[in-house]
Amino acid sequence: MSGTDKSHATGDSIVPEKAQEVLPKEVEQSVPDSVHDTDSSVSHATGESMVPEAIQKAAPESLEKALPESIHPTEK
Repeated sequence: MSGTDKSHATGDSIVPEKAQEVLPKEVEQSVPDSVHDTDSSVSHATGESMVPEAIQKAAPESLEKALPESIHPTEK
């Protein structure tokens, strides 16, 4: 992976601009959107969830998968 000379942020970021320019897109997207907004946070739900969508997008996949299927389905 090499830098791209541009930021992939689509919103607010606390990551210094120079760092954004040299970090690979994959690294930028792996940072939570609350720190560096690339609009890449997604829910891993495979059906209707009782968890609010904003929390689904902010939560790590491992937390989503730890919830009971009856509350937040993640199995296919």
